[in-house]
Amino acid sequence: MKTITFFFFSPFIIVHFLMSCPLCQSTNAPSHYYSDKKREYLQCNQCELVYVSPEFLPSKEVEKQEYDLHQNSFEDEGYRKFLRKVLTPLTPFIENMKFRELRGIDFGCGPAPVLASMLEEEGVRMNIYDPFYAHNLSVLEQRYDVVTCTEAIEHFHTPHVEWALFNKLVSPGGVLAIMTKRVLDKARFANWHYKNDVTHVSFFSEETFHYLAKRDGYSVTFPASDVVLLRKR
Repeated sequence: MKTITFFFFSPFIIVHFLMSCPLCQSTNAPSHYYSDKKREYLQCNQCELVYVSPEFLPSKEVEKQEYDLHQNSFEDEGYRKFLRKVLTPLTPFIENMKFRELRGIDFGCGPAPVLASMLEEEGVRMNIYDPFYAHNLSVLEQRYDVVTCTEAIEHFHTPHVEWALFNKLVSPGGVLAIMTKRVLDKARFANWHYKNDVTHVSFFSEETFHYLAKRDGYSVTFPASDVVLLRKR
């Protein structure tokens, strides 16, 4: 007599099995990384991105409500000091290229594009883009010497889309400057305040940036614990 074995998979397991990485698009099943009372976090086994499981992603309405609470302004010296963490390592690149006009874009500028203003002061001709506050798609059809993305990449639900766009925006020899706090390890992730913001859904590590740099033709440096510079070869 033949024995027939039936395997039952919950929809939760099936979704994870079929899911592709939101950054590198690997179709290998992700690993469980961490769970708390609010969300589950997965990790890609190829690019090592840690990300919120899709069923816990916030709606656009929730995102907008959270972003409207931010009170950054051009007059806030504390915020300008914070942004100098990314501006300072960009300065040598800007100085070395002053023989011609540099063009830049601040991607995810928020309601107050302070960094764009600071780069303008350094002689970079800036555009801005933000899906909520500066939704001008025409600026995404150009190429730039400097592309900045400060405290925005961790909000991306489908970072492979924005990363592909970054690859198009950055001119050969140009710089992509990103500010985001980086994943270190599981033990520190458990007590990491950064993950508790409901709009923070994609968490990068040095390994993730090294993977992207090697795949897409960048040299990469880490001038601060929350800053990465990628120079397109």
